[in-house]
Amino acid sequence: MNFTEELSRRRTFAIISHPDAGKTTLTEKLLLYGGAIQLAGSVTSRKQQRAVTSDWMELERQRGISVSSTVLQFEYRNKVINLLDTPGHRDFSEDTYRVLTAVDSAVMVIDAAKGIEDQTKKLFEVCRRRGIPIFTFMNKLDRPARDLLGLLDELESVLGIHAVPMNWPLGTGQEFRGIFDRRDKQVHLFERLAGGGAFRAPEKVAGIGDDLVRKALSESQYQQTVDELEMLDGAGTDFDHAAMSAGKLTPVFFGSAVNNFGVQSFLDSFLDHAPPPTSRLAGGNPVAPEHPEFSGFVFKIQANMDPRHRDRIAFIRIVSGEFDRDMSVKIVRNGKTIRLSSTHKLFGRDRETVDKAYPGDVLGVVGHSELRIGDTVCPVMMPPYDEIPRFSPEVFAYLHCTKTDRTKQFREGLEQLVQEGVVQLLYSADAFSRVPLLAAVGVLQFDVVRFRLQSEYGADSRLEMASWQLLRWLGNPADAEMLRTAMLPSGTALMIDQHQRPTLVFESAWGMRYFQGKFPDVQLIDMQSDVTTTATT
Repeated sequence: MNFTEELSRRRTFAIISHPDAGKTTLTEKLLLYGGAIQLAGSVTSRKQQRAVTSDWMELERQRGISVSSTVLQFEYRNKVINLLDTPGHRDFSEDTYRVLTAVDSAVMVIDAAKGIEDQTKKLFEVCRRRGIPIFTFMNKLDRPARDLLGLLDELESVLGIHAVPMNWPLGTGQEFRGIFDRRDKQVHLFERLAGGGAFRAPEKVAGIGDDLVRKALSESQYQQTVDELEMLDGAGTDFDHAAMSAGKLTPVFFGSAVNNFGVQSFLDSFLDHAPPPTSRLAGGNPVAPEHPEFSGFVFKIQANMDPRHRDRIAFIRIVSGEFDRDMSVKIVRNGKTIRLSSTHKLFGRDRETVDKAYPGDVLGVVGHSELRIGDTVCPVMMPPYDEIPRFSPEVFAYLHCTKTDRTKQFREGLEQLVQEGVVQLLYSADAFSRVPLLAAVGVLQFDVVRFRLQSEYGADSRLEMASWQLLRWLGNPADAEMLRTAMLPSGTALMIDQHQRPTLVFESAWGMRYFQGKFPDVQLIDMQSDVTTTATT
């Protein structure tokens, strides 16, 4: 295939949701129906069940939640799919935000019994700001659900996006029998499987008026379904690809991921409508995938995915051009040239060497410790891709190494976890205290740090929660020298982050406002990038 054909085959997307909406379960079932796995796992932590492919970390298996994003590349229907599963819990939302910079569309999973929840709204807003088209999967139709038309209304009223049902469920809860595909006008009847849907669900296809469908539904249920379909057709709810691409419309699919109901039709329809690789901004100007020069950016770093190797992988989203293994590229941030020789395509923890890759693909690059989240890589210097933001943390804790003979491992492990973006790291600007202050969006991030320090580096630690509640970076770093000698208000401290940028921490919002009253010329900002470009572009 030529470059244009390879480009048109790529689909790169993330799956996002509020916790417990079924995001990771849907991911696993897409792998099952895409032919990437033969047996689907379960996200629960019960020992007798197989672990899901995307939750490869031991802590994820113990707690039954996703704490780190995962890249899963596979082929289906002549498409190359780069699927990125993301954490649902708000404590790990920074990881999800970084992943959303690397995708061309997103699948939003909603629990049909709960509707739109807080984390759903936050993730939707991130997608809206980045102009990412959103597909909606209304999940758990095998359980009691809210009014279906009301769910569509909620999408429009709460999220402000037009909702177009691409299929329609035949009943809900115990009466859920299948879906009606509005595109091909066919009913897909499903059979419940013992074992929770580890295998593909048997299904039968028929027209809405066929006896097979009438026998599967009660008379009242059948009539309600026909009436609802007539109402949808009469309301003019037609799918508009341009409106979807512009973020004004979301196609809605109904189903049950755990029982495999509606997964196949969703996957097929998604691949038909999802966009191929799209442009990215570099220095404010778009770089198209068709640009002949190879370029990409690092959106994630992960160490110790394979405990046998203890290596470090930088995840690079290819934006333009064709990648060839062993090519040399420059890191725009510092101008350093590196050779991309140990490159892999990823499937959860598994990997295999890749010699060629194209825009939309995610490369796993091993062995370059100088790569940071946000780095732009390309053979010839160019403006960096627009920076990946780091949000102001909300919880703080001091981390102590409890065994002096493991201090080296403690420091090495903490440095690696900070490079991965698991937490932010602060030190006192007065240099009197070198006990690291961890800063995070949520307290579960601290649990991840301590668990991984112990399991991957053999370093035990003790956590001491701190009283700080807010962090702000200095808009003008030169103000740090003035603040070093100034009398800061009580409950305020000057700190230095892992990139040597001066920050202020406050014990309360009132304290921050009091500081701003005393130092009105000091600009405080609540968002920073992980990378500062120093090389000439």
